Amino acid sequence: MKIATAAYPVSWCSTWEIYAQKQRDWVMSASANGADLLVFPEYGAMELAALEGASVAADINGSIDAVSARVPQLNALFAGLAEEFAMHILAPSAPVREADKTVNRATLFTPTGAAGFQDKQIMTRFERDEWGVSGGGPLKLFDTALGKIGVLICYDSEFPLLGRALVEAGAEIILVPSCTEALEGYWRVRIGAMARALEGQCVTVMSSLIGTEPRLFGVEENSGMGGIFSPMDEGFPPTGVMAEGSLNKAGWTYATLNTEKIAHIRADGHVLGVKHWPEQGPRASEVTYESLGVEKP
Repeated sequence: MKIATAAYPVSWCSTWEIYAQKQRDWVMSASANGADLLVFPEYGAMELAALEGASVAADINGSIDAVSARVPQLNALFAGLAEEFAMHILAPSAPVREADKTVNRATLFTPTGAAGFQDKQIMTRFERDEWGVSGGGPLKLFDTALGKIGVLICYDSEFPLLGRALVEAGAEIILVPSCTEALEGYWRVRIGAMARALEGQCVTVMSSLIGTEPRLFGVEENSGMGGIFSPMDEGFPPTGVMAEGSLNKAGWTYATLNTEKIAHIRADGHVLGVKHWPEQGPRASEVTYESLGVEKP
């Protein structure tokens, strides 16, 4: 398969038609390059707040309400694009109001009309303290025509047990849509994505929201690039970087993947991280204290 992951620039879309055309143009561009799987970034759907005007888009609660109300329309748009262009598409994530809480949700659409969503598990300080966004659940594994796919939204990629749970369920590809304001945030998520690829002997696909739009609360400033990461083993790059974009440059980043290579290295790679993972348990269960010239505390 050919994977395309986005460095997607946030912009002010004053009408639904402008927003829908932007998405269509992005999908058409990837289709023209033969992509089978597209990955849009976390909180890319915050652009929809602009449809309710500047005062709503700049408001901490109004922006979430506006975007959440548009999610059914967003889903219909991407379901249609996935079917029209015969692609699997992870749409940009959106805050969704659910009963007494708000979750951060990304939905994967298939060419056949099937779709499944993944809620972010662990919130950043900004999400939990300022936005009031809560962890959803549960983690899901999507069995698709392209292979077994999991999703770890941004900060989730920094927690190894989440990645491990997906790998134990059978994940071959883990999608990592992200939204990071500063470079340290981008690198935290990227290093997390690369670590999950290393220890899970799988491929991780990171997308990024980029650009500046001070009128959209929560996504005013964004930094990052697309990247596709692999284990450092037979059939994959020695650096673990299958492809990467250019920092803060809008566009798709592409890589071709044969999932049979993942099965091969898990069974007979130079190292067997997935197989040997359980050996950590008994060795990490107790740390022996050894004094080297100081008294035991």
